[in-house]
Amino acid sequence: MIARIWHGYTMDANAEAYASTLEAEILPGIMQVAGYRGSYLLRRRCGNEVEFVTVMLWDSLEALRCFAGDDYQQAIVPVERRKLLSHYDERSAHYEILMHPATGDVSSSA
Repeated sequence: MIARIWHGYTMDANAEAYASTLEAEILPGIMQVAGYRGSYLLRRRCGNEVEFVTVMLWDSLEALRCFAGDDYQQAIVPVERRKLLSHYDERSAHYEILMHPATGDVSSSA
């Protein structure tokens, strides 16, 4: 399993709108993509901004490539959502999940 991690930052005035947009538009649509296993949307105050972290779980890099394309590390940030962000990661980071907290399962590659 693969975790795709990305950071975006908003000003206070845009934080609620940004979170609502992700919950209403992104998450329902992506749930239909083969190989997608769920997401975490994290939020915290970071100085004068609000930091959002998305952690998307995928069955494999191949499943992720089918969704994001060959340059799967490139962040996918639609223009309308960029208007709410003060800055964001241009590239997502990807990690192999070695242990799943809900079950304690350990990856066979660990």
